Amino acid sequence: MPALDAHRRINPADEIIATKGLTIRFLLTGEDSNGSIASFELMVPHAGGLPVPAHSHGHYEESIYGLEGVLSLTIDGEVVTVGPGELVCIPRGAIHRFDNKGTEDARVLCVITPAAIGPAYFREAFAVISDAAGGPPDRARMMEIMRRHGLTPAAPPTL
Repeated sequence: MPALDAHRRINPADEIIATKGLTIRFLLTGEDSNGSIASFELMVPHAGGLPVPAHSHGHYEESIYGLEGVLSLTIDGEVVTVGPGELVCIPRGAIHRFDNKGTEDARVLCVITPAAIGPAYFREAFAVISDAAGGPPDRARMMEIMRRHGLTPAAPPTL
């Protein structure tokens, strides 16, 4: 069987980026699509969420397609659930976050257009989460990583 060249390879990142039950596996990166699209699987354990602040991104859309379980997204204050076979597009500039409030793990396919974020962001962010050793991640470090990779952390809620 002939080897696939760089333009036709499947699953360019065999790496699984993981911490605290969260896993990311890139299927397509910006380097492999001339920057037009990135795609990755995200697994969020039941009764969990992504321990990063709510955020927005002004340079790309993020579409979430449900594969297993149910993921809850809060987008501009509205809670939307995504289950198997359902899709939601998070528009540029919308403040959002992800949680899995269900009793089973959720697995979704995320598509970023254009491919303004890649594996490096998740490696760095997950390292901060792992360093927290079960406590909350260092918010200042997390926000610095987010900003450097084009995400804008939302202001904390006021009481």
